[in-house]
Amino acid sequence: MLRTHPFLLRFGFSTPVPARAANRALGATLFLEDGTRFDGVGLGATTRRVGEVVFTTGMAGYPESLTDPSFRGQILTFTYPLIGNYGVPENAPDADGLPRLESGEVQPRGVVVRGTTAPNHWESGGSLDDWLRAENVPGIQGVDTRRLTEHLRARGVVRGVLDVGPADPRPSDEALAHAIRAAPQYGEERFMAEVAPTRPTLLARRGGPVVAVLDCGVKSSILRALLDRGVSVLRLPFDHEVPTKWEGRRVAGLLVGNGPGDPAELAAAIEELGRPSTRELPTLGICLGQQLLALARGGTTFKLKYGHRGQNKTICFADGTALIVSENHGYAVDPRSLAGTGLEVWATNPDDGTLEGLRDRAGRLLALQGHPEGHPGPQEAGFVFDRFVGKVKRRA
Repeated sequence: MLRTHPFLLRFGFSTPVPARAANRALGATLFLEDGTRFDGVGLGATTRRVGEVVFTTGMAGYPESLTDPSFRGQILTFTYPLIGNYGVPENAPDADGLPRLESGEVQPRGVVVRGTTAPNHWESGGSLDDWLRAENVPGIQGVDTRRLTEHLRARGVVRGVLDVGPADPRPSDEALAHAIRAAPQYGEERFMAEVAPTRPTLLARRGGPVVAVLDCGVKSSILRALLDRGVSVLRLPFDHEVPTKWEGRRVAGLLVGNGPGDPAELAAAIEELGRPSTRELPTLGICLGQQLLALARGGTTFKLKYGHRGQNKTICFADGTALIVSENHGYAVDPRSLAGTGLEVWATNPDDGTLEGLRDRAGRLLALQGHPEGHPGPQEAGFVFDRFVGKVKRRA
């Protein structure tokens, strides 16, 4: 039996729990559309799900990652070898009605980990296994996530099926391949009905200007970043017209946040962002928001081979500043398409040269592919919110 030294227990390290004892002796299989198969031990719900298989390189922040709507429709692989050691916090709404985590539910269709432990944290409300089971999300542990990640980097993002059920017999390759073929392609799916609000909602701050948020599945921490800076937030459905006034108050700015799927499929949002009255507003785009703003000005986007997902991504700004940011995106703006759009490159990724930030020459628009709110992850780019809110308050 494995035991943990008392010195380590003082700092929150817990004794590893044998996988079968912790996970009810369930079997699990991850099968990729190219025929690659991984067998392991079941975690979470006993079910089968098909999704795009992606990986994230973050070492912590798994509750925030698992509630990020940008992971909708995907099977999420954690490269860090131990996930779940501090459990899952309670996700009760705060005073503004926002979930403590990034949304009110687990967003990926499946979860892949190398190993888990019993949680050891004073704020833990339960284990990762219990949480996934309650949310009806399957998981697999015992997978060589290094091998899987290297495979995805070489092959590119592929679809897969995650099956959790009896350890004997396991499903055949033929049955799992059929499940993938029967499911829609990731780019064909329509996620907005699952992650976007259906009606406008105002989160008010007394005396503060109103910022409209075109909500394509925005994270709660982005909304908090605005509220903490003294502005009121008007959450709008992704296809809603951005009003000039709301409940007698002038709308003084616009934020377009993150969300899942192919940005080119959100025609209604792209059309709205191209309207002259909308373009006059001080505007901040984050993640999917950057892509939508570029499309609205005549730019184009493309799908990355395996995306950028994790809390340790470097971006370099035009003035030479380099920052570490949290990212979660599978699409990017083609910088060659910006000619004639009025937009210019503000930041790039030093690893692959992809576009990480945009701005316009009029000084109204800022956009960042990474997440300046930094939940999870560093908050080095938080100045972007300060700069945006400053423009909003001057307009108000």
